[in-house]
Parts: sequence; C-alpha cells; structure tokens
Amino acid sequence: MVLHKNPQETVLFDGECNFCTSQIGWLRRLNWGNRLEFLSLHDPSTRVRFGFLTHEQLMEQMWVVRSTGEAYGGAEAVRFLTRRLPALYWLAPLLHIPFSMPIWSFLYRIVAKYRYHLAGRTCENGTCELHIPKKKTL
Repeated sequence: MVLHKNPQETVLFDGECNFCTSQIGWLRRLNWGNRLEFLSLHDPSTRVRFGFLTHEQLMEQMWVVRSTGEAYGGAEAVRFLTRRLPALYWLAPLLHIPFSMPIWSFLYRIVAKYRYHLAGRTCENGTCELHIPKKKTL
C-alpha cells in the first residue's frame, strides 16, 4: 500500500455540523493510505487556501478540491469520492448511471438543507440553531 504524504484532494465540510462530522468520520475510516485531507470550512486556513469558494458555497454542500484546482461540490463530490476511495468503488456504478446526476443532486440538496435536523437540534455550541429555520409566529 502506498502512503500518500501529500494528499491530492481536500474534502471541505461543515465542521460545526454534527451530521457532517459524523459522515466525515466514516470517510476518514475509509481513507486508506491517507489519500484525502479533511478540513472544516470554519478552519482559518480554508479561506486562504480555497478563497475561490465563497462561504455560502461552502455552507451549501461538501466540496472536494483537487491539487489541480478542480472542485466538485455536493453530489459531484460524492461521485468523485466513489472513484477515489476503494471501499466506495461499489457505489460508483450507481452514481454514474447516465443522466442520473440531476436526481443525485436533488437528493443531496435535500439532505444538505436539513442536515441540522438530521443531527438533532442539540449541539454543544448552538450552531445547529443557526441553520434550522425558525417557525413564523402570527
């Protein structure tokens, strides 16, 4: 097994979201050979290294950025990871069905939109409340 000392891809995620950090935990375990670097969008180095992505873009979805500068967001990022991590190869055919990306993108956006609900409303630092829409009162 070749150990990659300098990962060629960086996964950018919402490090203040319990659901997101849980999913990244799975990816870390599948990251055999340290192929990927994981970085919270809230880390100060993110703005310096990946300034071409806005804060709004980073909050909307997970991103994978290659050392070449190519960036994949949301369902495209998941699709990319199925080709990068051997443990996810089995998912690649499903995510590469011709003309299926609009469906995967729609499903990804739904999960991303409600990720704070999926993680539960209780967060150690209260960040979940920032993203859960408040109910309107009359």
